[in-house]
Amino acid sequence: MTKFSPARTVLVLVHGAWHGSGQWAATQRALAGAGTASVAVDLPGHGFDAPLPTGYLLPGQPGLSTERSPLATVTMDDCAEAVLRTLRQVRPHYRRVVLVAHSAGGGPASLAAERAPELVDALVYLSAFVPAGRPRFSDYVESPENATARGQGLTVGDPGKLGAVRINPLSPDPAYVEELRRTHYQDTPPDRFARWRSALSTDLPLTLVTTPVTLTSPRWGRIPRTFLRCADDRALTPAVQDLMVREADRAVPGEPFTVRTLPGSHTPFATRPDELAAALLP
Repeated sequence: MTKFSPARTVLVLVHGAWHGSGQWAATQRALAGAGTASVAVDLPGHGFDAPLPTGYLLPGQPGLSTERSPLATVTMDDCAEAVLRTLRQVRPHYRRVVLVAHSAGGGPASLAAERAPELVDALVYLSAFVPAGRPRFSDYVESPENATARGQGLTVGDPGKLGAVRINPLSPDPAYVEELRRTHYQDTPPDRFARWRSALSTDLPLTLVTTPVTLTSPRWGRIPRTFLRCADDRALTPAVQDLMVREADRAVPGEPFTVRTLPGSHTPFATRPDELAAALLP
């Protein structure tokens, strides 16, 4: 039987809050057209497996602000393990594995790389949480550098009681929908945003925001890393993106970030998938 040599590069793509593997599809098509393989991960409780609050699709959305989230028991460890499972699957078949994280996906991706640096040849953070300087995503989301971010009024209910940060992508309130668009998808036209918002899930496990992630120089710190800055990001401002890079390089100086800037919003996979794919290509 003929033995085949491992292929060159695969990108493992980790989504952010309220998203799933499907949002990477256009970017994956562009990567495939350039000859680069990729696989997108669904973190626990996301994508087509995302449970919804029982009243979410009913008239009036009863209980949306009070029903405890089915994801309240999902941990940062659970999410990191989902990333590790995919890394273990692809590692034997590719010479180079690049782990890409978007937004809140930076926590689980970083923890996975810390636990198994031998599975990752390079890290890419797409406007994503980098825990090296401060261990909790909330440390940066709530920092003065992020004070001008939009979306503070999008949270539904009390995250502490729900066990999740909940949003309402199918809100009947036009003002709420427009704020959701302007926060995450401001360069996606309103008529196209209707389709994108319908694909969002409601709940982000609170643990992904509040659980500390500890990174070390000998493990996470030995992996070459790139930060893709989103220049007009209104969900995670350029100022806080720059802060995460500075603090990470100060805390773990052995492999400083290579920083590249992309135009547009927090979600370039929606409006600029070809440009994003080009930035991700090895």
